[in-house]
Amino acid sequence: MTTVTDADALAGLRDALGLLKDREQVAERLLDSSAKHSFDPDRELDWEAPFEEGKWFWPPELVSLYGTPLWKRMGEEQRILLSQHEAAALASLGIWFELILMQLLVRHIYDKPATSAHVRYALTEIEDECRHSKMFARMINRGDTPWYPVAPVHLHLGRLFKTVSTTPGSFTATLLGEEILDWMQRLTFPDERVQPLIRGVTRIHVVEEARHVRYAREELRRQMVTAPRWSREFTRLTSGEFARVFSVAFVNPEVYAGVGLDKREAMAQVKASGHRKEIMQTGAKRLTDFLDDVGVLRGVARRMWRSSGLLA
Repeated sequence: MTTVTDADALAGLRDALGLLKDREQVAERLLDSSAKHSFDPDRELDWEAPFEEGKWFWPPELVSLYGTPLWKRMGEEQRILLSQHEAAALASLGIWFELILMQLLVRHIYDKPATSAHVRYALTEIEDECRHSKMFARMINRGDTPWYPVAPVHLHLGRLFKTVSTTPGSFTATLLGEEILDWMQRLTFPDERVQPLIRGVTRIHVVEEARHVRYAREELRRQMVTAPRWSREFTRLTSGEFARVFSVAFVNPEVYAGVGLDKREAMAQVKASGHRKEIMQTGAKRLTDFLDDVGVLRGVARRMWRSSGLLA
């Protein structure tokens, strides 16, 4: 029988660390990119331009009811109205998530050298997220749609998660919140069927979020090598639970009431929709492949991710 000695474990750790990119070099490159490719949405976008008649607020294929029997009964005007309310609900979800993310980033850098490029980039990302949250809020107001807060249970779970999350858990949650919405927005901003303002908002978000994803991926890869075993195991459990929360929160049932539909009927059809399931799994695939690669999707975590509907 082969036994693993402390020397073997240390050698394995050194090998794994050798595969990690230098934290400061990554941060310096991200700071350079931030200096060249950051936007002020208040000045960059034309907030006063009227919406164009007949254009969508979200690509129809990404609207939750797309392809369902209820969708087929709806007229074009009601479908477009639903896309407007779902865009507002996703913006509301984005703000909730970014508020969590900003607090997690502050916790992450609390005891790290403030002069390091790693910390300076975290502060830069917090600046970006502040602008994004304000941009999303202004988009909701511009569309004259309601603010769609997450359910109270999810609000309280978010508060708990912010308190107990490990560092790798924080970066896993960061990627979960950013990558699925990013995939949808990459389909949105070049789509000429969509309102110009929405395309502008999603373009800004995609460009700036690409840096955030890179930062989170590099740090999570590092943490899943260097963090204590208990932290890695706890990260797997919390990531699975957060995936289940996020997949439910991604559709706000109040949007259906907002456009004159029955909430129960609409939610039942969304849950039964093979198209919707495929959209969510396709949007999450790049993320789940990465999490599998760095060792997050193991054991019970994989089963929890499958139950969330985000992992095939």
